[in-house]
Amino acid sequence: MYTKLLVPLDGSQAAEQVLPYARLLTNTFKKPVELIAVNDVGEMLAYLSPSMTAAALDMVQKGRRESEIYLQEIAGTLGADRVECTVQQGRAAEVILDRAETDPAMMIAMASHGRSGLNRWMLGSVAEKVLRGTTNPLLLVRAGEQPKATGEASLKSVIVPLDGSALAESVLPSVAVMAKRLNLGLELFRAYDIPYSLYTYGQGYYAVDIAQYKTDVRTDVCKYLEGKAAEASALGIAKVSYVASEGLSADEIIRFGRTTPESLIAMCSHGRSGLKRWALGSVAETVARHSEKPMLILRPAVRQAA
Repeated sequence: MYTKLLVPLDGSQAAEQVLPYARLLTNTFKKPVELIAVNDVGEMLAYLSPSMTAAALDMVQKGRRESEIYLQEIAGTLGADRVECTVQQGRAAEVILDRAETDPAMMIAMASHGRSGLNRWMLGSVAEKVLRGTTNPLLLVRAGEQPKATGEASLKSVIVPLDGSALAESVLPSVAVMAKRLNLGLELFRAYDIPYSLYTYGQGYYAVDIAQYKTDVRTDVCKYLEGKAAEASALGIAKVSYVASEGLSADEIIRFGRTTPESLIAMCSHGRSGLKRWALGSVAETVARHSEKPMLILRPAVRQAA
């Protein structure tokens, strides 16, 4: 499913809320982990006078040592055999993206919100840039008001939103691997919307029998989901179910996630690179911004790794 887990941390309790999920994945898949801290000091040094530069560089070195000690302490709590600790300087999102690009099958796992201290990331901004810029598998965990960084995360099911496209379905092989290894149920979900064009404005009535139309659409959607559920069962997933819901895709996915305890949402989304790194706009991004659920985002170009 992935070759290595890259876990960005900034020293805050908010960022550390990804750690229970990192432990769960590490203890299950036995893949190496890299903890990375990024100290963004470039702009600070640029505005200092020559007389202050030496003192500032000492502070930078001190900050680097503190980050190294911090990461080593976190590494000791993961229970993994292979944990690498990396401290780099630069802009957090750019450094994370550049590091992940060295291995397309490396999974990034990070918290999506939080800020504390003078030298902390604005995690919402960093996570959003990583979401928009990476083509690597990405696990986003919403940082809650009550930090929990100890132990393993508890998951019972993975929700896979589908829309009938090959792109959305491309996550299923990787999700099947995760579901089997973690003993998770699979919830296939599809939202469908009734086009406004069916309504004849000004005359006050629907141009077709809207009740029958809704029934037909729901029947088709359920038939599609039933077929995909059968395919998922054939991949070896013990518990597979499906739900169809009328409404806008992002809204319905968020709502369904809210009513499904101990679940993770897995979706496929396009990524961008280079000058278009921050141009992504999609249902997956909307769900990532507003859902309280952990979210696994996979790109269609990423192939399943053992």
